[in-house]
Amino acid sequence: MKHDRIITRRSFFAYHGFYAEEQKIGNHFLVDIDVEFTPAADTMEDNLDNTVNYEWLYDMVCEEMKINRKLIETVAQAVINQIVQQYPFAISVRVVLKKLNPLLGAKVGHSAVTLSYQKG
Repeated sequence: MKHDRIITRRSFFAYHGFYAEEQKIGNHFLVDIDVEFTPAADTMEDNLDNTVNYEWLYDMVCEEMKINRKLIETVAQAVINQIVQQYPFAISVRVVLKKLNPLLGAKVGHSAVTLSYQKG
């Protein structure tokens, strides 16, 4: 039986951006994560090690967002890499990373990237 573990709209203030100004002043970001997985064992065992721990997901994303990067794609890929390494029973991972009010010379709500992993 497949399961999903989802974290939505986790808000961060971080210093990701291609331009020096973005890395200096920072910006607000939203992160959504969806992990589809087959539990490592029967979920009726009531053992956290058999599932994807959303507290771990939350803490890991907090740490990844602290690492300044030029591209939000790089951040999203780092998050996926961490999840796949921690949970080899993950079937698919989808990360949506939104940069609110990006520096584009005009008023824009957000720019976003969606990266996905699918177990081969």
